[in-house]
Amino acid sequence: MLETKDLTIRFGGHVAVNAVSCTFAPGTLTAIVGPNGAGKTTYFNLISGQLKASAGEVLLNGHNLTGQSPSARTRAGLGRAFQLTNLFPNLSVLENVRLAVQATQGGAHLRGLNLWSIWSDHRALTDRAHAILETVAMRGKQDQTVSSLPHGDQRKLEVALLMALDPAVYMFDEPTAGMSHDEAPVILNLIRALKKDKTKTILLVEHKMDVVRELADRIIVLHNGTLVADGDPATVIASPVVQEAYLGVAPTVEGANA
Repeated sequence: MLETKDLTIRFGGHVAVNAVSCTFAPGTLTAIVGPNGAGKTTYFNLISGQLKASAGEVLLNGHNLTGQSPSARTRAGLGRAFQLTNLFPNLSVLENVRLAVQATQGGAHLRGLNLWSIWSDHRALTDRAHAILETVAMRGKQDQTVSSLPHGDQRKLEVALLMALDPAVYMFDEPTAGMSHDEAPVILNLIRALKKDKTKTILLVEHKMDVVRELADRIIVLHNGTLVADGDPATVIASPVVQEAYLGVAPTVEGANA
């Protein structure tokens, strides 16, 4: 279980995330929504370690990750996909995935050129990379250089890298951002497939409410860095605080004059 306790960050006098306490259980997909500037991505950055918290804690299965680096949190089981792809652009598709598979092997961390020299002796790693590329429908593009891929394929590849790391927690920050109408369903189908594994926890920052309604088991709403709603999708989306904060709809006052 992932947990944040009073997680807070201040930039000067501005509180971007304000004492957010939440738990995220395995087998659930939680959507994090809110208007622009609400603190959603900042909250993600605090969880994954890209930002250092001013106060509060991040725990995974009872282990305190608060002072750990992003790479240490990844090894602990936090997998993060970014709004912008975070890939090795000059390597091939297969090499990107194989690097991620290699990184999960006990004691076999990246060691510069030593890694390249031992790949031929690790057929199992290559087979695993091939299987993952098959899952994301990219086996046919395994030899292409990542920088030559269209944006949609780069997003698919980033999901493949996360799958290779096999994290306990998948964190997706607007996974369909910048994708065409035809490309987006591929990513959403991958997330649906990941959701079937009830040992995994999935967090999703997403602006598209139709995606949220379909995928989420639970919605939490941030507004001005504060947690203002938490519950099942139907209840949260219909709540007055969400209608006002997220959709910009003023709550109706019964009995008010027309």
